[in-house]
Amino acid sequence: MENKITNAATKRQDALQSFDRLLTIMDELREQCPWDKKQTIDSLRYLTIEELYELSDAIVEHQPHNIKKELGDVLLHIVFYARIGSEQNWFDINDVIVSLCEKLISRHPHIYGDAVADDEEQVKKNWEQLKLKEKGGNKTILGGVPASLPALVKAMRIQEKAKAAGFDWEKKEQVWEKVEEELAEFKAEFNYTNTADIDHSKAEGEFGDVLFSLINYARFMNINPEDALEKTNKKFIKRFNYLEAQSAIDGKSLNNMSLEEMDVYWNEAKKL
Repeated sequence: MENKITNAATKRQDALQSFDRLLTIMDELREQCPWDKKQTIDSLRYLTIEELYELSDAIVEHQPHNIKKELGDVLLHIVFYARIGSEQNWFDINDVIVSLCEKLISRHPHIYGDAVADDEEQVKKNWEQLKLKEKGGNKTILGGVPASLPALVKAMRIQEKAKAAGFDWEKKEQVWEKVEEELAEFKAEFNYTNTADIDHSKAEGEFGDVLFSLINYARFMNINPEDALEKTNKKFIKRFNYLEAQSAIDGKSLNNMSLEEMDVYWNEAKKL
């Protein structure tokens, strides 16, 4: 037990030294590198978004080495923003960390206070209520959902926050009934042979209802719809690449192939 505690203390010290080294390197780059000297909060923004998507890819692919690498890139951006913030007298890295620590303590009263939370759902509900209280009385429950989130992820967060407020279905069977209801409405109103007759604005709205209800059902099934769709995307890409490559080996061009011919390769890819 004593060795375990000693090893943990050593690792903590190593981590602190590594973080201090990172801050030193960031200072040196900001002062000496022509590219790093030019960067601003705005210029880094799109690069940060790219890094977060690369981290997401590594997580989806379950690649520990790449997850570690991408986490390092995200950490670099955090330190970079903090360095720029200190130059503008807005905040520094210590302000960022202290603020985070205080938020974590205040949002976990069942650990650092007298509140009780016996399960995950109660923790989530407490978190949302405390978050709303911190933002002031003029903020709505859904106001914390970033406007720029991708629509699918935003739908998930909207539903999760509504659930934390007590607004949710009781059983997944009820949610599936809603899915079938939305699908039936969409089919009845827009299953036309002549698409020119379709009110595309209305169809778009109804189709959105179908997607929203499906995302809701996925939540009840403990399926992350974003992950599920990304897996299907990757599966489609893999099969289509096989179709493209194998048909080329056979001297065929996709542009000149019938759908039936393509299906032969597609089914081969599915078997593989």
